[in-house]
Amino acid sequence: MSTAKQVALVFLPSESGVDGARSLYEQASPQAPSRWFNASIRNLIKQTQFAIPPLALMILASVEHPGIEQQICDLRFEPFPFEHHWDLAGISVQTGMAKKAFELADTLRSKGIPVVLGGPHVTLFPDSCRPHADSLVHGEADDLWKTVLQDLAAGDLRSDYRSMTPPDLQQPRPLNKETLPRHRYFTTNLVQTGRGCPYQCDFCNVHVLNGHVLRKRNISDLVAQIRKFREKDSRIFFFVDDSINADPSYAMELFSQIIPLGIKWFGQATTTLGQQPRLLETFARSGCQALLVGIESIEPSSRDVHRKTQNRSEELAQNIRTIRRNGISLYGSFIYGLDGDTVETPSAILDFIDQTGLDVPGINILRPIPGTRVFERLKEEGRLLFDHNDITAFRYTFGQEMLYRPKNIPMQDFIASYADLTSRIFSVRNALRRGVSAPRAKTAVLFFNLFYAHLYSLSRQDLRKQFEKTGSGENPF
Repeated sequence: MSTAKQVALVFLPSESGVDGARSLYEQASPQAPSRWFNASIRNLIKQTQFAIPPLALMILASVEHPGIEQQICDLRFEPFPFEHHWDLAGISVQTGMAKKAFELADTLRSKGIPVVLGGPHVTLFPDSCRPHADSLVHGEADDLWKTVLQDLAAGDLRSDYRSMTPPDLQQPRPLNKETLPRHRYFTTNLVQTGRGCPYQCDFCNVHVLNGHVLRKRNISDLVAQIRKFREKDSRIFFFVDDSINADPSYAMELFSQIIPLGIKWFGQATTTLGQQPRLLETFARSGCQALLVGIESIEPSSRDVHRKTQNRSEELAQNIRTIRRNGISLYGSFIYGLDGDTVETPSAILDFIDQTGLDVPGINILRPIPGTRVFERLKEEGRLLFDHNDITAFRYTFGQEMLYRPKNIPMQDFIASYADLTSRIFSVRNALRRGVSAPRAKTAVLFFNLFYAHLYSLSRQDLRKQFEKTGSGENPF
């Protein structure tokens, strides 16, 4: 039996959506066949949803200290192992999951297990976390976690851990993924090339948490990590950066060196890649199969008011066509309901999808995340549909509840138009067509479209029920 101190690193699932298709009203539904079908779909999605491990916890689990053993507890796949002896539990807290994180933390502490809370929510709202934790880790924990483990070994945990400066990403930081159960995940080959974002979209908190300056890792360290991962795992690589082409010269150097490694990879980029021909060619040659691009809105007024200033509207369609012509499939993420949108916007989105041949369209409803500019603005304008004084009232769902009032569209019209838009985009027939026509990653494109056909049906159902329950679309949860 090991005498080392045992540390659980906990990741929580979201309420619904890709963490398991689930109606927010499911418990109130008496229809057993519907419950059985949704449960079956949940299990299928868990098995084939392209789930990846939580990178932040992978980084912490790779920090070693004598006499300490760490284990990632991914609660998307199993309940928390209370039967195991734990000397410390570290919980990564997302704002949309804060309530569940606090409930688990309180339970663990009642059993005598010390709890450390970290993650974005702790960094932005530490006072809301303090009653539920023995210790708080503020900011990026790469260097701080070593100190936490040292103090745990010495039996002297502090109440707060914070660094005055972000971690130096130029320093080598080996990532150990040997303890992860491979069968659970689509891939465990995760790579992060840097942090920070030069853009200032008002609905995003990445630049709030990680700064406006791109902090980049050493390219030789990245290439060595990819080569090491590839030796034992030939599955797809996933570059988790929000905009892998944000620094074109850095990306050019990195992916030029990756070409000889013969990997295949997914990532996220801006559509300006369509105006960077040499980099686009290098991406394709280095094994890029598919990219997620944030289109958000094709309405110029919406892009301006929400500070989505990269990729002007008139360039979007041409950029997307150019990227796809170079053999890269695209997931295009839209947000319907921004402040420049009207009831005519869905027709424009449909035309845009048809013109560009997007392989996987994603139609999102604006999520006013606490800590973002859009949250503050909607609060000041009285448009939030949840208690802004209770941060835990905000939660992540797959477009299944309205958390704000659209500016130019009455609530009932918005829900009806959103339902019509998603039902026209997502069908079995469209999923098959997109899977066949995708430049690469055809199976992934097919499965995403099939799953979305089901997930968006849940979204439409729950939005209607929310509106019927309140008569006005007020948030009833």
